[in-house]
Amino acid sequence: MKIVVTAADDNGLKAKLDSRFGRASYFAFVDTKDDSVEFIKNDAKNASSGAGVQAAQTVADTGADVLISGNIGPKAFDGLSRTDLEIYSGPEESIQKVIDEYQLGNLEQLESATKSAHAGLN
Repeated sequence: MKIVVTAADDNGLKAKLDSRFGRASYFAFVDTKDDSVEFIKNDAKNASSGAGVQAAQTVADTGADVLISGNIGPKAFDGLSRTDLEIYSGPEESIQKVIDEYQLGNLEQLESATKSAHAGLN
């Protein structure tokens, strides 16, 4: 299973979850079969507007099964909900802890956005 976690840094499974979806620094792609992790920079992080939508497209293009983040805005959530991704809210803990909590069934599956819309970087 491939799980994407928004990450504040690229320090392996010790990296912390970044609670901002569209403006997360990295996306960590964790393969639960072998606990391998690969990081990609979130190019949308510094977009003046539309960061969530751009980030959603990046994640959707990966073919991941699960996304774990903190807060997700309505436009990003709308884009993500059109995919087969399961979307969960996770704590600002290490990626390893977040994955463990997911596998134990302790994370909340999101049915809607967690943040209201806003107008980019101001």
